[in-house]
Amino acid sequence: MGISTHILDTTRGKPAQGVHVALQRHHDGAWVDVAEGTTNADGRVGALLTDTPAPGSYRIHFAIEPYFRALGVEAFYPGVQIDFVVREGGGAHYHVPLLLNPFGYATYRGS
Repeated sequence: MGISTHILDTTRGKPAQGVHVALQRHHDGAWVDVAEGTTNADGRVGALLTDTPAPGSYRIHFAIEPYFRALGVEAFYPGVQIDFVVREGGGAHYHVPLLLNPFGYATYRGS
């Protein structure tokens, strides 16, 4: 159940550790903070949300600039923001991975 994420640094072929991640939900015309965390040694934030998410629009923001700066790498994007929709009956768990490198990124709905 819930919402989780992880980051893989595809340039290094390793998980991205120490990245601040924030989850927000769109409610009454504004983005509201729901949860936050920092990726662990496996590049994961276990569960940003442990309950079944209510239907609606969500956003995960990844603060990647400090991660690359700590590696001595100049990156193009200071942050990555992924917006997604939880639909009624859309499933109990949403896993939103981020594949990352200094000049690009990709994402998908994981399992």
